[in-house]
Amino acid sequence: MTPLGEVGHPRVAILTDETGWHTRKLREALRRRGFEGRCADLADCRFDTAAPYGLCIPGFGRRLPVAVIVRGIAGGTLEQITKRLGILHALREMGVPVYNDARAIERSVDKAMTSFLLARAGVATPQAWAAESEVEARRVLVREASAGRGLVLKPVFGSQGKGLVRVGLVEGQFVPLPDLKDFGRLAYLQRYVAQPARAGFDWRVLVVGGRAVAAMQRVSDHWVRNIAQGARSVAAPLTPALASLAEQASAALGMDYAGVDLLPDPEAPGGATVMEVNGVAAWRGLQKVTSVDIAQAIVDDLLARRLGLPLGPGLSTRAGS
Repeated sequence: MTPLGEVGHPRVAILTDETGWHTRKLREALRRRGFEGRCADLADCRFDTAAPYGLCIPGFGRRLPVAVIVRGIAGGTLEQITKRLGILHALREMGVPVYNDARAIERSVDKAMTSFLLARAGVATPQAWAAESEVEARRVLVREASAGRGLVLKPVFGSQGKGLVRVGLVEGQFVPLPDLKDFGRLAYLQRYVAQPARAGFDWRVLVVGGRAVAAMQRVSDHWVRNIAQGARSVAAPLTPALASLAEQASAALGMDYAGVDLLPDPEAPGGATVMEVNGVAAWRGLQKVTSVDIAQAIVDDLLARRLGLPLGPGLSTRAGS
């Protein structure tokens, strides 16, 4: 691996399918620590067994980065995604710290696996089912509806609140399962947690290096409360209960950093339940309502925990410490 003592600034790869605000903030944070952040798209990276390390990463020539921050992975065919994740696996095999690594991203991008791991770790999360059989999915739907409960049908690889559909018992009416062709012929169903009809909210808590560093409420009249779907971000205190639950969720999936989405739930211990864990979390909305420099917290944690470098005076990965 490229030594930290190389001539010039050590280079960190920021792997992303689009550059912009987030990559700029990460590069600035790296620069403050004496590192150079270089952006590359995983789609442009390639295996080449004749190359010095068997990999070619644009912007790095014959060298490897000293570390990698995964900021975005473009959609593609199964073959393309497998190759892109393979690049991340290969970097880890060669000793390059990958933040988050491919294993953590695979766990978090697959909502069914996320639900499985959260439940297995004893983290409060709505009951969930994933089945290819429409017959089995309909059985779940009818059983839940007969018990007075509704469900949410989600794309198992979806993001930003796109494609979510309420089914089962919805506002007193039975809503059947739609055709699953738009859901990859897979029914991932999550029990619906009742929310106020107006001005409801959920929480986004950002966990860095195993510690919750910032929180916000996402407020909307719609039951889907992603910022990308029109919700507004509001500053929220990072209570010990929220911090603990988000940290448990991040640990269950083995994340370096994670955006953990939680819903108020009076039936859950601590009054909240984990809906999703995001392994390539955006934080622009959260940054607007917190004083924590999130990009710097990510970079400092990477350098301290994964590269073993001292934080130095005035630097900390923990909010308020």
